[in-house]
Amino acid sequence: MMQVRHRARVVALAMVMLVGAGGCASVPQADPGGTGGGLAPVGSAEQVTGAGAGSLPDQLTGSDTKPRHREKPQPKVRATKTPKASTGRRPRVPQKSNQTRCQLGEHQREVETYLARLGGFGTVTVDGRQTDADCAAIKKFQQRYDIRPAEGRAGPLTLDVAKRLATTDVKRCSAGSGTTFCVDLTRQTTWVMRDGKVVAKPTVTRTGMAGYATPAGTYKVNLRNLKEWSNPYEVWLPYWQRFNGGIGFHETTTYLHNAGIGSHGCVNLLHTDAVRWWELGKVGSRVVLVGRRPGT
Repeated sequence: MMQVRHRARVVALAMVMLVGAGGCASVPQADPGGTGGGLAPVGSAEQVTGAGAGSLPDQLTGSDTKPRHREKPQPKVRATKTPKASTGRRPRVPQKSNQTRCQLGEHQREVETYLARLGGFGTVTVDGRQTDADCAAIKKFQQRYDIRPAEGRAGPLTLDVAKRLATTDVKRCSAGSGTTFCVDLTRQTTWVMRDGKVVAKPTVTRTGMAGYATPAGTYKVNLRNLKEWSNPYEVWLPYWQRFNGGIGFHETTTYLHNAGIGSHGCVNLLHTDAVRWWELGKVGSRVVLVGRRPGT
């Protein structure tokens, strides 16, 4: 009898162990060969990282952006607003912010006066006040003549350039038939005439500095080259048109409005003007220079 009870206990214990093995992790078995093989211990699974994580189901990566079960949102009940009584006033229209307003310069009214006389830069009101239209016109003027910075402020340089251009008397240049390049050395301006009519309005220039004054007189273009090398000064002279010895028109190689320097006798031009002068000129074109650069 005792033997039968002992066998029953053994069978019951075996049944419990078999049932428990289906819901628990396997226990690692020792490698008979001592190499550490067999099943991996519980908790040693690889971490989900990098590009591989994106290809795994959300529940494995810990993402909750795509829940399996999402409750439908209940519609919200909005309170009905009671309409306000009409006051008879029109609703205010939001004003656009001023995007082009520039800082008021110390020479605002004077610059406005000269720009209005020159024309071609937009509507300018001569009242000494800075408006959007004034700002746009001054900026356009500064950009045209490479005045830096072109921020629409009527400062000393803007006034100087505007005054020189507006007071240039094109009739001082005795232009006959054909193309004539005119230079006002006093105002440091230049323009082009053809058959007595202005075909290129006055623009800024820079001529010879002290010790290298550009001489007044009447000459003719005798050599043209799109890119001339200056041997004494080792610099390229773009859009070169020579008219007196080693003196000629060419695009400036430095900032034109740097009053502290000048050329060695040549007539420096901004890029836009150098190209235009090149297009209008030819060998034999007349060159008339009047006045004298101040300080030379």
